Amino acid sequence: MRTKYKPWALPYINEHSEVMFQEEEFSLINDNSILEIGSGKGGFILDMSLKFPNKNFIGIERNVTCCGFCAKKLVENKITNAKLFFGDFEKISSLIMDGSIETIFLNFSDPWPKKRHYKRRLTATKFLNEYYRILKKGGRLIFKTDNKDLFEFSNETLMETSFKVISYTEDYKELDEFDSITEYEKSFRDEGLPIYRMVLEK
Repeated sequence: MRTKYKPWALPYINEHSEVMFQEEEFSLINDNSILEIGSGKGGFILDMSLKFPNKNFIGIERNVTCCGFCAKKLVENKITNAKLFFGDFEKISSLIMDGSIETIFLNFSDPWPKKRHYKRRLTATKFLNEYYRILKKGGRLIFKTDNKDLFEFSNETLMETSFKVISYTEDYKELDEFDSITEYEKSFRDEGLPIYRMVLEK
């Protein structure tokens, strides 16, 4: 569901630089950092930053309203180990050093259902190869979706990469220790819909 535009979001982002990650900081990321690409309204990154205070979380969100909601959560909860970048991962990925990321989360990414848009999917081969480059050795890519077509597509594209499959689940019910339930996931679980999940390792 598309998030309704909120005019307060951009001013709020601009007023709260303390929770915003700047483009020039990507080259300084260390291997204790965790990326969430597509942070939505921020429920996941907020919960994870609270559960794991010794980890550094960076959320990337290109929708201004979602980014505003996410920033508001971090500000109101006085989070110091998570920041947000308002922008597109594809445009800044080249700034991230090889082997500098511990974990990448892709939570309920846009499925881009039309075939002509498949190259925009965050599990298209070009993106998977970029994740592989920036992950440290033993680093993990953790992907969740409610969209079976996207999950099957992702299973095919990962075969074109060097990733090792650690787990592959078509009905993810239990919650791993290093995970949290997103806003979307809660509604899907409440409706009894299956959650698809895979964990890949470099």
